[in-house]
Amino acid sequence: GTPFFRPFMLAHPLEAESVDLTDYAAEWKWDGIRVQIVGTPSETRLYSRAGDDITGSFPDIAQALRHHAVLDGELLVKGEFQGGEAASFNALQQRLGRKAVTAKMMEDYPAFVRLYDILLDADEDLRPLAWEERRARLETIVPHLDPHRFDLSALIEAPDFETLADIRAGARDAAIEGVMLKRRDSPYVAGRRAALWYKWKRDPLTADCVMMYAQRGHGKRSSFYSDYTFGCWTEEGELLPVGKAYSGFTDEELKWLDRFVRTNTVNRFGPVREVEKSLVLEVAFDSIHDSKRHKSGLAMRFPRISRIRRDKPAQEADTVAGLRRLIS
Repeated sequence: GTPFFRPFMLAHPLEAESVDLTDYAAEWKWDGIRVQIVGTPSETRLYSRAGDDITGSFPDIAQALRHHAVLDGELLVKGEFQGGEAASFNALQQRLGRKAVTAKMMEDYPAFVRLYDILLDADEDLRPLAWEERRARLETIVPHLDPHRFDLSALIEAPDFETLADIRAGARDAAIEGVMLKRRDSPYVAGRRAALWYKWKRDPLTADCVMMYAQRGHGKRSSFYSDYTFGCWTEEGELLPVGKAYSGFTDEELKWLDRFVRTNTVNRFGPVREVEKSLVLEVAFDSIHDSKRHKSGLAMRFPRISRIRRDKPAQEADTVAGLRRLIS
């Protein structure tokens, strides 16, 4: 029959201080998109977490699976310089959402799936089994798959939670978002179930940037200037944009920022206001990478305003060169 999608098992953010690693296994949380590869004897389809069929965007993955199984993993793109390791989310984004992809696109951004789990093996439903048993089954299948398109998500060996915390803090690979903790005896159940799986994201990076431009928001925020473009300094003392953010602040802070924009506007370009370069914003972000989108040649992933630094003079904000060193 036609391959069909099954709901994904999801993780809760880790709120507790620690978990016991005798009960939980740890693996990296990769920064791609979760997918399900559903192979039947007649065809293979690829589904996103929302259940959308994305086979058309990734025919290279679908064609590579000749196995009658349902596999769960992270869709990633290989990085050129990292010996076939995963590239940042930015590379994957070049292929997402395309109805059809060219041979050149597939060659420039070769996709692969880092496998986490197996839901069905042929017609046998493995979801009621413990995670440990499913993992063992997955380990026997992976060697028979195309190694260019599939690999196994490595487990992190750590004797205790403190060691794991150190390992997590040291991970600055472009494609690592944090750590997953999975109860060793957990069945595969749809949705988020407390205490079965946890996601423990790595702490964000931060930079002090200067607000450059502002634009009105959407919906409830359409009367406020709530979308901010900010920059960092070059060695020549020029301010170049490095990102844009419209979240992270409270309603009170938004009112303050809106007032700042209105009283410090120096120029208008249609809906955009250029402001006096005097306000420092501490920006948190998950990673940073090369990008042609901004004049600085940099772009942040998931930037958000973490603090308004009214105490800091604009000339003391960070430099583009300093940000460049954070590229993982």
